[in-house]
Formats: sequence, C-alpha cells, structure tokens
Amino acid sequence: MKLFKHLVAAAAALVLLSSCSMLGGSTKDPAATGNSTGSALKDLYTILKNTGLIDLGNLGNLIDLGTILTGANALANAGNAYADQFADALIAGSQNLINSSNVAGVLAGLKGLANIETSNIQRSAATALAGNPTSLNNDSPGVASALSALNAIFSAL
Repeated sequence: MKLFKHLVAAAAALVLLSSCSMLGGSTKDPAATGNSTGSALKDLYTILKNTGLIDLGNLGNLIDLGTILTGANALANAGNAYADQFADALIAGSQNLINSSNVAGVLAGLKGLANIETSNIQRSAATALAGNPTSLNNDSPGVASALSALNAIFSAL
C-alpha cells in the first residue's frame, strides 16, 4: 500500500510537471518525440523489471514519466503520418524493446493515457509538491485510470 501511494503521488507530480510544460521539448517533430518517449519507456521498464518497483522520488524517473505523458498527448492529437513516424522513432528510442510485434499495443496504451481526465490529479500533485503527499490516494478520481493506462503500456512489452 505504501508503494502504491508513492506511485500515485509520483504519477500525479509528473502529470502536473508535464501539464505545466516544465519538461520542455517540442512535440512538433514526431521523430524526436517518439525517440524520447521510447527511451523513457525503456528506462522505466528496465528499472521496474530489475527492481520490482520504480522509485518515483527519483527526479530522473519523474522526468521519464513526464516525457511519456508528453509523447502520449502529442500522439493522441496526431494524424496517421505523424503516428507512423512517431512509432518508428519509438522503436529506435527504446533500443528495440518496443518492436514491430508490440508497437501497436504500446501506441494504444499511450493513446489511452492521453485520454484520461487529470485535473484532479493535477490539483493533488500541486498539494503533494507543496509537501503533503497524503492528499492523493487510490480513491482520487483519475488515479486508477492513469495507473491502468501505464500498466497497459508495460504489459504490451
């Protein structure tokens, strides 16, 4: 339960960071966005596989999750040409962890992540960033959906 609270708080913080554009980067270039998203997915997946958990108190891990959210949002509003270039770069950025066999599942997971209502998570993340991480819990609207979407992405790998 303690791990779940940390995961939820970290996910909320990342949603806030990505929504505030603190992570920077442009989503206009599908190759750059796909590559960075693939790299971030690989980093977090490798950490999860090796340790059994992702330390979302680690700033690098938070930035990786923010990068994934940025990529997911860019992909959700994209046309087919952008999505094709994004997918190719996603594979390259992940160093082939994502490949032609699983890329469709990963793209579906990213699109699902982008379609989640996160306003409550953003408010809770602001509270958590102010030093009160207990304000966000598994009953908070949007949290279960966000975690489910992230799980779907990792399940496709």
